[in-house]
Amino acid sequence: LDLFAGSGGLGIEALSRGASRATFVEANPDAVAMIKSNLALTGLADRAEVIRQKAESFAEGSRFRPQETFDVVFADPPYELGIPSAALEALAGSGRLAPDALVVVEVSSRLEDLNPPAGYRLLEVRRYGDSKLLYLQPEQGDH
Repeated sequence: LDLFAGSGGLGIEALSRGASRATFVEANPDAVAMIKSNLALTGLADRAEVIRQKAESFAEGSRFRPQETFDVVFADPPYELGIPSAALEALAGSGRLAPDALVVVEVSSRLEDLNPPAGYRLLEVRRYGDSKLLYLQPEQGDH
């Protein structure tokens, strides 16, 4: 799952490295068009679903296919949002995360408050230039 997908780069990279499917969620219509174009250019469109919707609304479960679960989630929200707690908490409560799912959130390296959203535990933080990657996992018993 690629939340706040932007150009779709993270999900496309996952597909190119062997992911069987990817779902891209992006609210901006221009970005959605770019994702679709990038998927067509890479020949990966047949293994992808692109949904134009706010991440929070999607995470609340309105667009899930029956029995769909996610084992890897990338979330790259605009830096001014910080950790997208509302979307991630809704996703944790949706029952759509595999128990051992890995959730990777990109935030600004200047963000000091790295407390994980409710329903997650923080596994690791890595810094890369202006970015920090937070590696989260659903807490047991939330699914």
